[in-house]
Amino acid sequence: QVHLVESGGGLVQPGGSLRLSCTPSGHIYSVNDMGWYRQAPGKERELVASVTEGGTTTYADSVKGRFTISRDNAYNRIDLQMASLQPEDTAVYYCNAQILYYDGSYVPRALDAWGQGTLVTVSS
Repeated sequence: QVHLVESGGGLVQPGGSLRLSCTPSGHIYSVNDMGWYRQAPGKERELVASVTEGGTTTYADSVKGRFTISRDNAYNRIDLQMASLQPEDTAVYYCNAQILYYDGSYVPRALDAWGQGTLVTVSS
C-alpha cells in the first residue's frame, strides 16, 4: 500500500501564513511530479503548485508571489509555504504524486496518488 501523508492546515487570519507538508509512504521505487491541488466548496479541484523531480515549479496565477513549493528528493517530501493568505484561499488542499511502487512483483507499478486532504480556512 502506498499513501500520501499530509500535515499542516488549519485556521488562519487573513494575511497570515501556513505550511503544508506531504510525504509518500510505502514500498516506493521512485516519485516523479508532485503537487498540491485545492477544492473550495462548490468549485472544481484546481492545481495550486507542482514541482518535478528535477525541481521545475509551476504555480496557479492566483498564488504566484504568495505560495512557494519546495521538494526534498531524499525523502520525496514536498512543502507548500503559503503567505498573505486570503479568504479565497479557503479550501481543502490535496497532495498529489506520480509514483512508481512495488506490489510484490519485479516490475514497479505506476500510481497517481492522492492524499486525504487537509482543510485550510482563512477567516477573521
